[in-house]
Amino acid sequence: MNEAGGDAPLRGRRIALPEAREAARLAAMLAAQGAEIVGCPLVAIVDAPDPAPVAAWLARFVAAPCDDLVLLTGEGVRRLYDFARRSGTEAGFRAALGRTRKITRGPKPAQALREIGLQPDLRAAEPTTAGIIAVLAEEDLRDRRIGVQLYPRPTDNRLVEFLEGAGAIPDPVLPYDYASAADDDKVAALIDEMAAGRIDAIALTGAPQVERLFAVAQATERGARLEEALRAAAVAAIGPVVVEALLRRGVAAQIVPEGRSFMKPFVTAIAAALSRP
Repeated sequence: MNEAGGDAPLRGRRIALPEAREAARLAAMLAAQGAEIVGCPLVAIVDAPDPAPVAAWLARFVAAPCDDLVLLTGEGVRRLYDFARRSGTEAGFRAALGRTRKITRGPKPAQALREIGLQPDLRAAEPTTAGIIAVLAEEDLRDRRIGVQLYPRPTDNRLVEFLEGAGAIPDPVLPYDYASAADDDKVAALIDEMAAGRIDAIALTGAPQVERLFAVAQATERGARLEEALRAAAVAAIGPVVVEALLRRGVAAQIVPEGRSFMKPFVTAIAAALSRP
């Protein structure tokens, strides 16, 4: 691979980009640094296949707002708000949000709240589920009704179990799901490209991308090939959630931005790492 230099530190670098929802934005930021983008969206985000539980949760929340609402993802905030808008309860939902203590796991749900003119009331110091539990462990939660915006296929149920153990009344809602965005053949081809040394880095922005990558490797009998791929290409993780997902698979991310898990510091970290001799 060619070394980057000048005002385009990623010139000559090929970066695999599995991002789906904000692929164009992230690709443009990396391309502005001179990178060649190899796109292969691993996961697409869709509305919950059964809208009835979401509608019931929104009706409860609007009629009697929770004492607290834990928001784990920006996507979850936006999906709930869009669902309320489509069902004609947007004003009531926003008013209920204003009366509820809003607890965010990281910068993305905080940003989603700001988009509708609201702010988080309590933030986890570490943007992980463990971070949420740590900040709530300092609170008296007995008999508090706590809404929990879940994300699809979590790896554990620690948060709800913690709330129940603390005497709270958790009221979870799952407003979206993941669907495969690229077929297995395309994902397998990406693994082969990485293993052959034709990709400089893979930029991972979500834990589901990690799970899909390993699921396709298993389905296509490329387990060993994926291990080669993740040794040959630098693994970049946007934040702690992705870092944890990789570690569960025995993979250590080489590139992680310092501070908040936003795209700009992510791109800066990738550029800094790959521009080194």
